[in-house]
Amino acid sequence: MKKIILTTAIALTVAASVSAAENVKATVHADRAGAKINREIYGQFSEHLGTCIYGGLWVGEDSKIPNIKGYRKDVFEALKALKVPVLRWPGGCFADDYHWMDGIGPKDQRPSLRNNNWGGTIEDNSFGTHEFLNLCEMLDCEPYISGNVGSGTVKEMAQWVEYMTSDGDTPMARLRRQNGREKAWHVKYFGIGNEAWGCGGNMTPEYYSDEFRKFNTYLRDYTGNKLYRIGSGASDYDYKWTEVLMDKIGNRMQGVSLHYYTCSGWDGPKGSATKFNTDQYYWALGKCLEIEDVIKRHKAIMDEKDPKNTVGLLVDEWGTWWDEEPGTISGHLYQQNALRDAFVASLSLNVFHKYTDRVKMANIAQVVNVLQSMILTDQEGTGHMVLTPTYHVFKMYTPFQEATYLPVDLPTETIQVSKAYFQEKEGAKDAGYRPCPMLSASAAKTTDGSLVLAITNVSLDKAQTIDFNIEGYQAKSVKGEILTSKKVDDFNDFQHPEVVSPKPFTDAKLKKNTVTVQVPAKSIVVLNIK
Repeated sequence: MKKIILTTAIALTVAASVSAAENVKATVHADRAGAKINREIYGQFSEHLGTCIYGGLWVGEDSKIPNIKGYRKDVFEALKALKVPVLRWPGGCFADDYHWMDGIGPKDQRPSLRNNNWGGTIEDNSFGTHEFLNLCEMLDCEPYISGNVGSGTVKEMAQWVEYMTSDGDTPMARLRRQNGREKAWHVKYFGIGNEAWGCGGNMTPEYYSDEFRKFNTYLRDYTGNKLYRIGSGASDYDYKWTEVLMDKIGNRMQGVSLHYYTCSGWDGPKGSATKFNTDQYYWALGKCLEIEDVIKRHKAIMDEKDPKNTVGLLVDEWGTWWDEEPGTISGHLYQQNALRDAFVASLSLNVFHKYTDRVKMANIAQVVNVLQSMILTDQEGTGHMVLTPTYHVFKMYTPFQEATYLPVDLPTETIQVSKAYFQEKEGAKDAGYRPCPMLSASAAKTTDGSLVLAITNVSLDKAQTIDFNIEGYQAKSVKGEILTSKKVDDFNDFQHPEVVSPKPFTDAKLKKNTVTVQVPAKSIVVLNIK
């Protein structure tokens, strides 16, 4: 069937007086410090899905591809440069089919299984608990384990925690030592199930709450390790799920998850990652920004039921979800990553910064070769690697980790974007509209006392000159980077790895504590102000 795209409603609403002939007047309130931006907001997600693990993170010590103890050397070094704060594993939907004892001991004795969720691929379990936790140690990041509630047992999960974290003379600690690891690992984040409303068991929130309470009872805090217990939370707009979990689990959990994808729907085509028109471009940005309203509504429920803010909201799956690239294996979710995806990343991170008093972690899906990934590796085993535009956003934004949020007043034009990606979908003509602002900004005071300011101009054709008045801070210098490209559907591949990559930015001038920034159309600028 021929796809017919709804025309975007270009009805411009002006949040404040903005004229093409005048500079936009903005303010960074350095004198109104907010909450700390937790470094875990920049978390990653690795699932046994496609080539995320095998060929992405792991090639084995005998591989011809250069590796460090079996981990791909180029991927490892790229992730190290990204300062990855937390890595989630082994899923995802895979987690509730995963039985951890299959992934320990001599590799040639580990049983295999069929990956029923993702393409029917045979999983040989050569990457298991030791391989994952050792990688986290080498990256100096926190591991986030997703435990199996859907097809697992209480005993199995309790023994896994003991195996990983007990340094005593306990059965599982002895088994770990027998398998070559003397000292227990530090494991903070532990998810009790994943997507319990779907692939994790198709449960009701009431039933899952009871399961959580049962499983949680037997997860022990061993000497020197205290678990941060995470409930399997809602999918995007399911506010009842959060309400029930807050009522029935409450502070037995330290965190509750939220999943939100920029996706046109779960049935039929989702659209290409690299072939899209103007309407589809703005649709993606409007959809990704709707996460702010979603967070606010879940947060309001949590604020009412947890006024002391003891339970964190963890957006532990988010990002774009497009059609798989032609010619790739069905079910492996391998997609390219264009400049459009970089905008989804920057806009989403700007939202997370605003709510870091409740949002304690976010994990983009996924780290290598799956969905909105940081890195792509070749599918032929020749050892090529490319960094995606999304990787570059995360790298440019690293100064925000552990920085203190600062409010920004930024007037902007806003277009109204159709909620429908394809007109042919049922109800598309009456789908309604959502706003898509042309400008977004986020600011913070970093741990070294300087300011970091990120500005995103998503307009395809309009540059903006913005005067940022810095209140409560004496600015002396400014420098920055810019991420942009000729076309918004540009991407990096193995033959052209630098099409979308950061460049030094020189169009920011400081005068009398005002930073004037000339922001080109379709660009992301990150400034360091001292």
